[in-house]
Amino acid sequence: MSLAIVEFLGKKGSVTDIDLQKELNSNFGEASFRELNRELMKLELAGILWVSRLTKGKRLVELTGKPTIDQNNMSGSSE
Repeated sequence: MSLAIVEFLGKKGSVTDIDLQKELNSNFGEASFRELNRELMKLELAGILWVSRLTKGKRLVELTGKPTIDQNNMSGSSE
């Protein structure tokens, strides 16, 4: 899902978290808001994107620059 988020942001630029979830739901079926938040947190901690608050309940998601994803770090396993 992380790769799909980065690809979508690469095409569209910055989007709201609501629009991003709609896009993911159309590609992956029902992706929960909790799953989306988990993926956004991973990508934000990796320095690939950042999330900022627009209004109450609405956030802006945008890439920080050229993304590089290390799939080993994105698996969620702790070593």
